[in-house]
This record gives sequence, structure tokens and C-alpha cells, in this order.
Amino acid sequence: MPARTRPAAPTAMEVMEEEAHNILPGLQFNEPLSWRAGRPIAIADLLQRLQALSREMREMEQEENERDSFTKVAKELASPNLLAHKDKGVRAWTACCLVDILRLCAPDAPYTGPQLRDIFTLLVTGILPALSDPSNAYNSQHMYVLQSLAQVKSIVLLTDIPSSESLILHLFVSFFDMLSGSSRATTGEQLAKNVEFNLTAILEILVDESTSLPPEVIDIIMAQFLRADPHVVSSNGSKSKRHGIAAVDEKQSTLVLKELPPAYNMAKSICNSCTDKMARYVSQYFNDVIMDASATSAVDGVPKNRSHRRSSLGLDDSDEEVTNGPTEDDMKELHKAHRLLRELWRASPGVLQNVIPQLEAELSAENVQLRLLATESLGDIVSGIGAAGPPLPPSMDPAAYPPRTITAYTQSTRVENLLTTPCSPQPFPHTHPGAYSNFLGRRQDKSALIRSAWTTGIGRILTTSAGGVGLSQHEEERLVSDLARMLGDGDEKVRIAAVKAVGDFDFRDAIFKLGSSGGISKPGSLLGTLAERVRDRKHAVRVEAMRVLGRIWGVGAGEIAAGEDQVMSLIGDAPSKILDTFYTNDMEINVLLDHVLFELLLPLSYPPIKSKGSKTTNGNSQRVKDSQTNGEPDAGDVNPDKLRTERVLVLVKNLDEKAKRVFFALQARQVTMAKILATYLKRCENYNGGVMDENEKDIKAHLTRLIDNFARQLPDPARVTADLWKFAKMHDRRSYQLIRFCIAPESDYRTVFKAIKEFSKRIEAAPGAPAGMLETLTPLLYRSSVLVYNKSHVPAIMEFSRNDEHILSGTAHEVLKEISSKTPEVFKAHIQELCKVIEEQAPKAKKSNEAGAVDTLKACAGFARKFPQDLPKDRKFLQSLTEFALHGTPAQAAKHAVSIIMAVAERKEMHAKDLVQRGIKEFKYGSGNFLSQLATLSQLVLLAPREVDEESDAVVDIAINQILLKVRSPSKDSEYEWQDKVDDECEAKMWALKVLVNRLRSHNDPESLAEIAKPVHRLLKVLITEDGELSKAKDTPSPHKPHLRLLAAQLYLKLCTNKIFNEFLTPLDFNHLALVAQDVLPQVRLGFINKLKKYLGQNKLPQRFYTIIFLLAFDPQSHFREDTLTWIRSRSAFFAQQKSTVMESVFARLLSLLAHHPDYGTSADDLLDSARYIMFFLKPVATEQNLSLIYHIAQRVKQKRDAISSDMSENLYHLSDLAQAIIRRYEEVHGWSLQTFPQNLRLPSELFATISNDELAQEIARTKYLPEGLEERLETLVKAKAKTKIKKRKSDEHDDAPAKKKSKSATTTTPSASTAASK
Repeated sequence: MPARTRPAAPTAMEVMEEEAHNILPGLQFNEPLSWRAGRPIAIADLLQRLQALSREMREMEQEENERDSFTKVAKELASPNLLAHKDKGVRAWTACCLVDILRLCAPDAPYTGPQLRDIFTLLVTGILPALSDPSNAYNSQHMYVLQSLAQVKSIVLLTDIPSSESLILHLFVSFFDMLSGSSRATTGEQLAKNVEFNLTAILEILVDESTSLPPEVIDIIMAQFLRADPHVVSSNGSKSKRHGIAAVDEKQSTLVLKELPPAYNMAKSICNSCTDKMARYVSQYFNDVIMDASATSAVDGVPKNRSHRRSSLGLDDSDEEVTNGPTEDDMKELHKAHRLLRELWRASPGVLQNVIPQLEAELSAENVQLRLLATESLGDIVSGIGAAGPPLPPSMDPAAYPPRTITAYTQSTRVENLLTTPCSPQPFPHTHPGAYSNFLGRRQDKSALIRSAWTTGIGRILTTSAGGVGLSQHEEERLVSDLARMLGDGDEKVRIAAVKAVGDFDFRDAIFKLGSSGGISKPGSLLGTLAERVRDRKHAVRVEAMRVLGRIWGVGAGEIAAGEDQVMSLIGDAPSKILDTFYTNDMEINVLLDHVLFELLLPLSYPPIKSKGSKTTNGNSQRVKDSQTNGEPDAGDVNPDKLRTERVLVLVKNLDEKAKRVFFALQARQVTMAKILATYLKRCENYNGGVMDENEKDIKAHLTRLIDNFARQLPDPARVTADLWKFAKMHDRRSYQLIRFCIAPESDYRTVFKAIKEFSKRIEAAPGAPAGMLETLTPLLYRSSVLVYNKSHVPAIMEFSRNDEHILSGTAHEVLKEISSKTPEVFKAHIQELCKVIEEQAPKAKKSNEAGAVDTLKACAGFARKFPQDLPKDRKFLQSLTEFALHGTPAQAAKHAVSIIMAVAERKEMHAKDLVQRGIKEFKYGSGNFLSQLATLSQLVLLAPREVDEESDAVVDIAINQILLKVRSPSKDSEYEWQDKVDDECEAKMWALKVLVNRLRSHNDPESLAEIAKPVHRLLKVLITEDGELSKAKDTPSPHKPHLRLLAAQLYLKLCTNKIFNEFLTPLDFNHLALVAQDVLPQVRLGFINKLKKYLGQNKLPQRFYTIIFLLAFDPQSHFREDTLTWIRSRSAFFAQQKSTVMESVFARLLSLLAHHPDYGTSADDLLDSARYIMFFLKPVATEQNLSLIYHIAQRVKQKRDAISSDMSENLYHLSDLAQAIIRRYEEVHGWSLQTFPQNLRLPSELFATISNDELAQEIARTKYLPEGLEERLETLVKAKAKTKIKKRKSDEHDDAPAKKKSKSATTTTPSASTAASK
């Protein structure tokens, strides 16, 4: 059978099977779902049918079923009978079936527009909001509807419904309400994460697919970001529910969040997924809010309608007025809008691409409030700071232990708040360079308010590293430089803002960021400029600067103690800068200094631990090793007293000389203040709260004097007086006792600390105490309490002095010396230990002592002067002291050993004779201990003159013939130069001078005193006038001469503290002595002037010695010059309080001194130099009240002749006319009124003599001695010098270098021949 060449035709059966295979399956459900009116289907049956329909449709796939089979069911499901059914279950299952119909029939829904509206009304208003209650019986059906709408995206049909804005708005409101918890069920059950995900997906679809969204929807989305704004969530309350901001939910009740609120995340997701569309909406939103509120006038006189936007931000509608600028309500709205901007940048920076230019435009607005708002907002945006504001300031506790380190420093201890953690998703400077550049330009804004806000913003940018994205090195250096400039801004508000910005840096950033421009000692650096602000002319700036600087150093003190070079180089000078403010002599600064010293530099509570065994029986009998506690646990073997002592020593070690003098002066003041305060307490007890039985008048008078004394030391004397009287009337005996604990030298530190704490609490809680009483009493308590020189610190100081731990040995010895001289009482508990140390370190003839022994001996000597009975008197101790007196090194050790022996030995005469005889018998220049023998002799002639008198000829022979008049290393034609370390020959001559002077000081016979004193005075005079040269051969080595000249001048001052010796100093010799203040070597000048200030400050020298101070007008060291001016002001203020005219009367002596100055001349240039001396006097001394007296003195000088040399009288007349001319111009510059002085002041008779010829006196009075043209130059000089702060200029040649004719300070070479001749 042949094969077929084509296929056979299909059979009929095969055709029928193929057609059946190609027919799509349809919906099998055929039960009715609708009914006629009055014949409803039973709910149970209806639920059963809907469930069956839903199960069948869930199994069906899209495009695999016959669409026509759904027509009948679709129509029935959209009937009002089901959509509006009263049963929740029916509505829930109907919704499930409806979303399946929309899924299976997509993309063309089998419904008309009205039907879709009814369907989505059910879904939007009934089904989806029910998801807020997870415990709902039909929650699974609600979930199914949600998932279908999100996954199939059938929610997009909502946008096709005409006028669907209300449904879309309702959908957004309900969704955000669900996530915020405002519509949550009473059970409080949390929504599942998949619900949150699908809700977000639906809203994203609507935003993406809608051609436009209602403005209210944008309001709702934006409102979610205000959840991060504590101002809104705390103030709006229920009013914000309609905008999706409900009452604060549990997760943000404290605003310390670990994760963002779900509603916030949903809004953030919408913005990030639909960035382009949302950018347009957001731009329009802020255009309505910002531009409307920023409008300066209304259109056609009709106010713009801003009620909608105001409502969207939670503001009430109110009557609006046509104004020329933003109203108060406008500004509130603007503030909220700008806080929203900050948060939007953190959440979705892309949506702000069209808003940033609007914000940039605000930077140039004429209205200051708008510029301020824009500046603040841009600063926070760059910093990544949102609506919740900046993070909390870092913990910078100077009392923390263990102290912070820059290597192990972390911020993990800080409680992180997700809303306040800075976060910038994009680097703003790169994304919007134009706006950033414009923002940086606000540094030069004319408004100080704007510059302040800009400064704060710059600080935040630096602290947050631009929101965490980081800054380039160049950009960081630029911002640090800008911040440094703001510290020097002309407006105090800007300077305060800059200081506060610096205070917001943590320790590590302060070192690595702020320190990048240099440390405190570097001029122009940020830290250096900050240090300058502690002396700012405005008190508010000083307060902030001193506290910030003190806190930085306090936190870094541990690193400084550990020897961290970087920290030391950057902030090591901070305490010096702070303590230097004491020289301003301002009472407010001094009070601030007290607080900073004991709250930041040396915090009372440092360290916040307690040592073992710190329990005590009572507050007044505690062991020395006890320390304070703040409730912290014990710290094992850590010794709190040693840690605190180390902090004190570290502070002192790094102080410069000026600051160190202040620190030690403050501790010396404590002794005096404690005595005055103790007297005040005693008078308060006598006052008895105002109830006195006798001596009422005397008690009140005594109390008044004490209170007036305290009031003069503190600002606001009236308030201080009132507070101290109130404290006396309170008559709180416990407070009296607590203060006595604080000031008692026998109190250990723990006692003092606890007493201060309890006293503060008692005053704060006292019912009758005024609000500011504690503020008044605290500085007095700080100044009088034994907080530094405390007996608890002595063992640690002694330990540091012996082992040199942290290289603090030298400082420990220095502090021991100060304690011994100022408060030796604190040694009482440890004097035996101190004496044992001396015994152990005693030298022998062939064995030297330790270098630190001299400080230990000095400390013991200071104690022995006040409490000789408390030192041991045993043979071993006295023998050790004798060994020190004969063999101690350096020679000062021998001096102090002799002082102790003469204070404590029961047989002083025997010991003195023995030491004198051994010293003279064994003395041989160059022997091993000859310097110690000289030191011993110098001290013995002072303390045991009768015992030495028997050998006085031998002692004088050693001093003069064997030491002073011999030159063992001759050096002719050598220069006059300084060397810090002197050789043995020079030191021997210095001790020999002290031997001779001490012999004078101890001489008790007035009749023979003149004979003994004349050769010594002559010797000292030669050393002073011949620049330290004694040898006739002029071959004294150059390094010896300045040391000998300085010592001779200082010994002259010491002798003149005795009235008898002062009378030996003639006016001419006084003038020679005064010229030491203009020595060519700064070491000589400073050494002489500092000694002079010391004696004058102690009121030991006659008032004529104040004249010498004013010769520093031409000192080339400007800082020394300025410090001297400050000192003079302080003394002038002191005398003014005493109603004394000491400083004013010195002016006549100054004119006499200038008339006899070797460089005096009568040419215009020379007189201009003299004018600078007069201005140097007027600047710190002259006031409106005393200027007439000074002018009167200048006039009186012209009525006298020179008593020293009548040939010099004309010099006085030139200077008199010069002084009068200067004073008149000084009066004009200050706007004062010069009155005629009513009295006729007497001038010093030893300097000024009466003119016997009346005609000559009248001729002198009529003669004008000033050369022509000088007065015009004087006017320029007075205007320049009379300013409070003189700017240095190159043209002011006299400020940076000595005058060309000042032979004593114009050169660093050997004094000129003319100078020597003038002597």
C-alpha cells in the first residue's frame, strides 16, 4: 500500500475535543448574592456564599479565565446591599471578592465610575482603616484586601475616579493614623511589619501614578516629619490628629529613640521612592508657606489667605493684618517650616532640590528675622541636624575619674537619640555649592544677630563633621579660622556665640580640630583667641570663655599629667591665662576666678571616689588619709588625696611666673580671709540674731566694719551687705560650725568638702535666706577654706618631692616651701615625718645631700618660725641640722638649717658659737664646703649677732678681704652679660654681701650703727653705680657684674625697709638706685622691680620708692610694661579706698627724678621723651577726682628750686610746664572738668627748696619753658597714649624699643661712657 503524501482530514470527534480544549474556564460559582427589597439573604447564607466565591477566585489566575463569567458576580458585588451591609463580616468578605474581581479583570475593571467610587469608599473608609486593630475577627480578610491592592496595584484605579481627592486624602490620613497609633485598638497590639510595608507601597503607587495630589495630602506627608520636632509634638496635642500627628506614641514619649516612628518612615519612603514628583510638591508646599509668610505686603491691599498652610503646621486661624513684614504668627509658621526643612534634608534630600534656592534667597532678605531663620536652617542642614535640634553637649566633666584620654576616647557613654544624632545623607557643600558659598558669606553680615547664628552653625558643622559625611582638611581649616575670627568679633553677642560653639566640642575634637591652628600660646589661633576672651571687656564673654577654657583644661589634666605632648602644647597654658585675669583687679573677674579654680581646674569633688577606711566617727575627727565621696564605689588601692595632689601639682608646674605668683597669692590670701571670716562668725554669735543683752552698739559697729570689708571685695556691695546682715540675723549655729570646719588648718580635705556641701544645701533650703545669699557666700568660702594647702595633701606632696613621679618633684618642693611660709599649720600632723626625712638626707664631709633637701629644709624652717615647740629637739635631729649647716649643698640648705637650729634648739648660744668658730676656723676659699660656711655665717650674723660679735673682725675679713676684693678669674674689657648659672666665685661674693648686710640688720646699737653702716652703704653704692664692678683694675668677669649689681640693689631695698637705714639713702643715691630699673639686661630689671613691688605691696618701703616704678615707661618688654601698669592701678585703687594721696604725691618726686635723669634734655625731642614718663604715670593713676591734685603738684614744682642741686632747677621748670600742658590735654581727651585744688600741698623738703627772691619767683612763673611746636606734638601723644588699648604701630618707635637716648635700656652692650659718667 503506497504511503500517504499529506495528512488525512481530522475526524469530527477530534475537532470537538480541540474546541473544548481552547475554551477558557469560567467562574463556577452561580449562587445569588443580591436580593429584592424586603427579601434579604440570611447573613449566615450570605457569608457562606461570599466565602465560597472568594475561595474560588483566589485560586484563579489572571488571563486564564473567561472574563464574561465574572460579569454577573461583579455586578452583584457592587450592589449597595453588599457594600453598605450592616454586618462587618459581609463587608469584609465582599471586599475580598471585589479585589479579586479587580485582579482577575485587570487592567479593565468591569465597573462604571460611580460603581468604583462606591467600591473604593468601602475599601478606603471601612476595610483598610480596620487594619489598625489586629485583634479584629476579620483581620485576615482586611490583610488580604491590603496585600491585593498593593501587589496587583489595583489601588491605581482610585486615581481614575472623578473627584476622588476626598478618598485619597482619607486614605492618607487613615494610613498615617494607623502607623502613628492614633487609631489603634485599646489592646495596644502592634501592627505587623508586612502591614506597614503594604501600606507604604499603596501610598507610593498613588503618589507615583497620580497626575496631581490634593494639597492636603502633601500636608499630611510633610506633617510626618514634624514627628521629630519636639516643639510640635509637645504643643499640638489632639489638634494635630487630623494631620497624622497624634499624641506622642510610646516609642517617642521620651524622644530617645532606637528606631524612627513608622509613620515617619512611611513618609520618608514615599519621598525617596517618588523623588521627582515629591520635589515638585514640596517646592510648591514651601513656596506657599515661606513665600507667603515672607511677603512684605498684601496684593491689592487684601491679605493673602494663609490659613490652610498655617493649619497644616498646627497653627490656629487668626485675623490677619496687612503689615510691612512677617507677623508673629507668620514667624511661628516660618520657624516650623524651617525645622521641617532640616528634617527633610536628613530624610530625603532629593525632594529639596527646588527648595534650597528659595532658602538661599532668604539669606539676602532685607528682613533680619528671615535672614536669621535662613542662616540657622542652612547651618543645621549642613550639619545634618533635624527638627529635634542638635545632640546634647558632650560630657566634659573635669572631676571625672579616670580622666579622658585622646587615644581611648569614645562617645559610647553618651545616650544616643536617633532624632538628634546628626546625619546628612549627602554632602551639602558639593550638592548645593552656591547656597553653601552664600551661607559662608554671612560671616560678614551687618547684623550681629546673623553673625551669632552663623557662628553657632559653623561650630555645629565642625562638631558633626558636616553631618557625618566629613570635611576636607582645607575646608575644616577654613571653618576653624572663621570661628577664630568670630571670637574676636566686635559685638559681644557674636563672641559669646563663638565661645559657646567652642564649648560644644568634645575633648578629642577640641584637640584635633580646634588645635589644628595652634595652641593657646600661639597668637591668632582659635585656642589662643579663646584665651584672650578671658580678659574680654564684657563680663558675659569673660564668664563663658573662662568656663570653657577651664573645662577643656580640667578634662585634659589627666593627659597633661601623663606627659601627652600634643595636649600639653595646645592647652597647657590655659590655667596661666585664667589666673592672669587676677591682674585686672576687677571684682567680678576675681569672683569668677574663684568659681573656675575650684569647680573646673581643681574641682572640689575630684576624684569622685573614696579611699578605704574613710568612715569616721564625726565630722571633726577624721583621719588625714580620708577623702571625699560622691556616692561612688571604692576605687581599690587608688588614693584620692594623691590624685588630687597630683592635679594641684600639674596645675602649678605648667603656670608661668605671673600666674604662679597669683596662685600662691590666692593661697596666702586664704590665711587672712580665714582669720577675718572667723572674726565675723564670732561677731555673729555675739549679735545673736539681733537680740543682745549688752554692748549692742559695739557689737553692731564691729559687725558693720567686717561686713563693709567683705563688701569691698565683692561686686554689688549693697547686695553683699544685705546678704551678710541677713546671714547674721539667721543665726544658724550649724552653719557657723560648718564654716569653721572649712577654714580650720587642722581639717582634712574630706571634712572641708563635706562641710561646703552641707553648708550650700542648708543655705539653699533655709526659709529666711534670700535667693542670692549662697552666691554671695560661696566666693568667701572658697577664698577662706583650706582647699589647696590642706593637711591631707602634705603626705602626697612629700612623696612626689622624693620620687619625682610624673616629673613633679621640683613643683612639689616649691609648693612645700609655700606651705611652710604661708600656712605652716598644715604641717603639724606630718612634721615628724618631715624631720625624719631631714635626718635621712643629712650630708657628711665627703657625702653630699640630695638636691631636693633644700626645699625640705625651707619648709621645715617656715614651720619652725611659727611653731618651734612642735619640732623635735633631740640630739640626732640637731646634729643632722649642723651637718647641713657645714656641708649642705646648695648653700641655701645651710642657711635654712641654721634658721631651724636657732628656732628650736634649747641651747642656741652654744650651737651658734660652735658653728661660728667652725665656720671661721675651717674656712678656706675653694674648699669643698666653703659656700655652705659663708651661707651659715650670713644667717648667724642675722639670728645670733651677740655670739658672732666676738668674731666679727674675722667674719668681716672673710667677707671683704678674702671674697669681695679679690678677683680670682680676671677678665678685662669683658661685656656686661647675664648667665643664669653663676660660678663659685660669684656666688661667694653674693653670700659675702649678705653677710655684711645681715650684720647691719641685726645691729642693735643706734650710736655705733652709722659707723658700721657707712662702709656697707658705700660698697653697695659702688656696685650699683659701677654696674657691679668693685675692682680698681676693672677686671671683674662679665657674668659676675649683673648679678652683683642686682643683689646690691635688692639688698639696698631690704635695708630701706628699716626706717633708720632709709635715712642713710640720700636723694642722689636714691636716683642712682632708681636707674637699676633701666638696666640693659632684662633679668636685672625684672629682678629689681619684682623685689621692689614685693616690698611696696607689703607696705615695708617708704612711699618715695613708688617713683622708681614709673621709669619703666620705656621698657622694651611690652608685657612687663603692661603688667606693671596693672600693678600700679591695683595699688592706686587700694590707696583710693584708704582715702590716701600716696600715688598722687609721688608725682612731684617723679618730676625731680626726671630732672636728674642722665638722659634729660630740654630739646623738643628730649622733652617728648619726658612726656612719655608723665603719661606712664597718668594712665594708671589719674582719675577725674584726683586730676586737679596732680595738676596742683605740677604747678607747685615751678614755685620751688631744686634742693639737690640748684643748677638743676631749670630742669624742674621745664618739666612743670610740660606736665601742666599734658594734664590739660589729658583732661580734654577724657572730657573731664579740671577744678582748682583748694589746698596748698607741701612738697618733699629734701627735693624742693623755697625760692627766697620773690621777683625771681614771679619771673619764673611768667616764663614759658616749653619750646615752640612742642604742644602740638604733645596733643598727638596724649591722644594716642590716653586710649584704653593702644594699638601697636610701626610708627610708634618707643613702644617696641627703648628710646634712642635711654642709655640704660637702649642697648645690650656694655653701658656707654656717658652713662657711667652720669653716675
